[in-house]
Amino acid sequence: MKFKLFAILLLLPFLGMAQNKYVGMWKNLDDEDGKEKSHIKVYTEGNELKATVVKLLPGAKLKKCESCKGAMKNRSIEGMDIMTGMKKQSDGTYSGGTIVNPKNGKEYKCTISLDDDNTMRVRGYVGISAFGKTQFWYRLP
Repeated sequence: MKFKLFAILLLLPFLGMAQNKYVGMWKNLDDEDGKEKSHIKVYTEGNELKATVVKLLPGAKLKKCESCKGAMKNRSIEGMDIMTGMKKQSDGTYSGGTIVNPKNGKEYKCTISLDDDNTMRVRGYVGISAFGKTQFWYRLP
């Protein structure tokens, strides 16, 4: 009995720490042909959520960000930080950051939400969210 009470008291501080369901490895698909194009690592750094392309797949049409500007110009997409500055909102979604589209080199405001544990809705937009595009990322096992 004393052991059970001790174990419960020991675990109480950890019960409030829910794992961030956004963190992990995801794949995205090409908008035009539907082929898998990359594996993306979503991770936390401080109080921000970020994403980095860790692997380009055979379906990826671009290997370098030719349309990017500045330090990202002609840089390999593999290893590129494509999403930064995402902050958790009261409804559990993330927004306030940006995402880069390597096809055109443009940076967009971004919001992300989960449809379920394995499907992430990623929306990039200019100005207001109504003027944007949604892409779905799928969790890797």
